[in-house]
Amino acid sequence: MSKLVTIYGGSGFIGRYIVRRMAKEGWRVRVAVRRPNEAIFVKPYGVVGQVEPVLCNIRDDASVRSVMQGADAVVNCVGVLVETGKNSFDAVQAEGPGRIARIAAEEGITRMVHISAIGADAQSDSDYARTKANGETAVLSHMPDAVILRPSVVFGPEDEFFNRFAGMTRMGPVLPVVGASTQFQPVYVDDVAKAAVMGVTGKAAGGIYELGGPVRASFRELMDLMLGLIRRRRLVLNMPFGVASVMAFGFDMLQAVTLGLFTNKMLTRDQVRNLRRDNVVSDGTMGFDALGIEPMTMTSVLPEYLWRFRPSGQYDAIKESARNLRNG
Repeated sequence: MSKLVTIYGGSGFIGRYIVRRMAKEGWRVRVAVRRPNEAIFVKPYGVVGQVEPVLCNIRDDASVRSVMQGADAVVNCVGVLVETGKNSFDAVQAEGPGRIARIAAEEGITRMVHISAIGADAQSDSDYARTKANGETAVLSHMPDAVILRPSVVFGPEDEFFNRFAGMTRMGPVLPVVGASTQFQPVYVDDVAKAAVMGVTGKAAGGIYELGGPVRASFRELMDLMLGLIRRRRLVLNMPFGVASVMAFGFDMLQAVTLGLFTNKMLTRDQVRNLRRDNVVSDGTMGFDALGIEPMTMTSVLPEYLWRFRPSGQYDAIKESARNLRNG
């Protein structure tokens, strides 16, 4: 019988790519999510019955254990960018990974892959970065041979980075950003999935890997690249951190006073704190080189899904060719 992997958060952005690759490897895949009915789209990633979404709440021991029964390996992809209700940074990114690792150890599972993030730091003033680091510590305390992956900002067709800012270009001539000089090292989502699969299958040694793409660029440079690809002219306006903090405070308070009816997906104070720091691979850390993976470049992937933000969408290239013919 083929081996079984339980992937917590397997219907998310990174998780779905890991699910697809594990299915191609011939593994049975159990996709543990809060809303299985919304994760049905993962079932065609394998043959009938190979990929199965199941209900799980990572804040609950019994729930985590029940979906782990019979598994040969586990992967944790669960994370949040904004706290909502009981899904706080501590509950999801610190306690949750520790719970999964502890129960995996109790169940005799020897392989675990945990998706963290570059910038994880137990001493950070950012709750996101602090809890990411605490989650890593909790995982390693129970599963010392776990593979921990720390990607920089991740891009791909379903990303919330390039898609978000490309969508903002439709709203006016100015594209505001916070931390225009902050450095990033964007990494393709499927490259992260490749690394995760190596961890599950035992082809990667245990340890912490920082994953960044081949290009290091500032926030402004990334926006200029995106604008060129979607063929729009916009003024990239750097918003001072002080102003951004005031705006983020207003959005956070609005979420608080509406008791979560309004979810702050605009800008949080914690995100402003994170944007003060570069998000790139540290010197001397293991990365794609240690895994034998050559990461994809942004220019080879971004045009495949950002074309829809061009002024004429899929017809933009046709119109450009027609103009060139007339000019010729």
